[in-house]
Amino acid sequence: MKTLLDNQMSFHTRALNVQAYRQQLLASNIANADTPNYKARDIDFRAALKGALAQQAGAVEMSTTQPAHIPAAGGNPLEALTGYRRELQSAVDGNTVNMDVERAAFAENALHYEASLTFINGMLRSMNTAITGQ
Repeated sequence: MKTLLDNQMSFHTRALNVQAYRQQLLASNIANADTPNYKARDIDFRAALKGALAQQAGAVEMSTTQPAHIPAAGGNPLEALTGYRRELQSAVDGNTVNMDVERAAFAENALHYEASLTFINGMLRSMNTAITGQ
């Protein structure tokens, strides 16, 4: 049986997972800024979080009814929501990374991640205060 704390924390845990995955994508874009023909990738945070919450709400899982059935692959479900960033300015080498856009997105995502952690810490501190009375 899930407790109220588990329900509250699962939302924030999933949000942090999506933000961490996006941070990895943005860091990869920055690292490959000089790689010829590299296409910048990003994820739509709202769509990814909505998908993660739908999965939490009881999405249908594949099950095996016979020992000979092949189990479902356990890949990252966020990869399906990853797409290529729209090209703002063409580069001669085919690279679509715009460092200004990447830096801004990286800083914004880091800020959202820190805000989520601060919110979770405040929630846990409030629960601790309610339990201990101090």
